[in-house]
Amino acid sequence: MYQTITTEIKDRVATITLSREERRNTISPTMMAELLDAFKKYDDDPSVVTLVLTGAGNKVFCAGADFAESMGTTASFLDRYEGQRNFTELFKIIRGLKKPLVGRINGHALGGGLGLAAACDIVIAADDCHFGTPEINVGLFPYIIMATLLRFTSTPKRLLELMLTGERVTASEAQELGLVNYVIPREQLDAKVDEITQKIATKSPAILRLGRRAFYTMRDMEYDKALEYLASMLAVNTMAEDVTEGIAAFLEKRQPQWKGK
Repeated sequence: MYQTITTEIKDRVATITLSREERRNTISPTMMAELLDAFKKYDDDPSVVTLVLTGAGNKVFCAGADFAESMGTTASFLDRYEGQRNFTELFKIIRGLKKPLVGRINGHALGGGLGLAAACDIVIAADDCHFGTPEINVGLFPYIIMATLLRFTSTPKRLLELMLTGERVTASEAQELGLVNYVIPREQLDAKVDEITQKIATKSPAILRLGRRAFYTMRDMEYDKALEYLASMLAVNTMAEDVTEGIAAFLEKRQPQWKGK
């Protein structure tokens, strides 16, 4: 169904692969539309508990926007502006997902590709990958991805330095910056992704949805308001049918049979 991405469902995990290896998996307007469609489709699929985002090949996860297509000279200024705004819609869709998103970073994540990686809930990277925001080298600045990167880095000044210089960092340094959860030898990447996704797949889909939403909503709140909001969310959580099942399974020393309600 898609021209620029491929999708697969296995063991309740939907994998979305950026499939423009010959173009370094850059994001064209077509890919943007297809990603938006795929995220919505699998987020609403009851057979799917977890999503994985990765890139084709083993060199580049995603090198950001395809400038030749998204900023072509034949497009009007307004068309280019609207096309770039679609990138913000992609980040909004990811933030609003009902299901956890795992980033399988199989190659370099640059520019918008770094933003996509950072937007994932859990990021697992091969140890030979590099990360960076090279936009400054072509007279641009990584405006849209700043909002995502800043919310997940532990060192804002180092992040600003990367943006100002266009410097790339290793996967290990990206982990130190707080942008990556795991740095794994390439040959063990798939095993680690499977381990994490299958752990998540054993949890209640309903509570994953509530908890993920609460995390992102609470993150930007003032502290006292966040506590009040979280108290309300806990009350909602306790009303879910899966809580009754989870507690019963724990007391009966068996695996819970989640209803997703």
